[in-house]
Amino acid sequence: MRVVVKIGGSLMKKEPPAGLIQDFARLAPEHQLILVHGGGDVVTDYATRLGKEQRFVVSPEGVRSRYTDMDTAEIYQMVMSGLLAKRLVQALGREGLRGVSISGSDGGLLQGKRKSKLVVVDERGRKVAIEGGYTGKVQEVDPTLLNVFLEKGYVPVISPVARGEAGEPLNIDGDRAASSVAAGTGADAVIFATNVDGLMLDGRLAERVSAAEASSRLSAVGYGMQKKVMAAVEAVEGGVDEAIICSGVRESPLSRALAHEGCTVITP
Repeated sequence: MRVVVKIGGSLMKKEPPAGLIQDFARLAPEHQLILVHGGGDVVTDYATRLGKEQRFVVSPEGVRSRYTDMDTAEIYQMVMSGLLAKRLVQALGREGLRGVSISGSDGGLLQGKRKSKLVVVDERGRKVAIEGGYTGKVQEVDPTLLNVFLEKGYVPVISPVARGEAGEPLNIDGDRAASSVAAGTGADAVIFATNVDGLMLDGRLAERVSAAEASSRLSAVGYGMQKKVMAAVEAVEGGVDEAIICSGVRESPLSRALAHEGCTVITP
């Protein structure tokens, strides 16, 4: 079984959760595992230390995201690929796994298209168009490099940076990067490990939801969870059997997610 695991940025502020990494290692002999990570808060922290103020914009749908100019793109790539991915490789190594960190731009893994314009809501609540910067969306996935690593027993650790059409680095949302990797590599499941149990609907945990229902309820979901739900829906619509949103800080989080215990499972 091939499984893509996305570790959310909320779990990457310090060292990766030991329990999650240990559970990952327990599953490794039985499954082909691919790790994708976030880390936006760490990017913001390092950008601030370097004197680069970060700007965030909100789409008409209410989704908040980082505005990425070239300076920010370079800091984003440095922190994601140079710091956070290496932390994960080192954590995996302590559990006896051979991790190897790559970004989506390595080997043409994630090929994206830069957004020429972004439609955002300004301080007065008006819709305005601004330059797209170095934010992009994945257009194509080339799994060749990943398959080589997996066949040799390595665990790929992927940071969400894509290669643009002109070879430029693109900031790709981590959840949607995981969704693209899962669909593009024929994964059986994708797990989004975060700091909550899953998707809350009508005041309780939604344990099993269809992609259609999840999409229809997006307006009732907070912006952080919105991105995960959107990515989960894209994954199952792209051929992944199931997308799971779970807490990454409970006991045996990944094993319990695959057993559908205390989490949200989104299916086609």
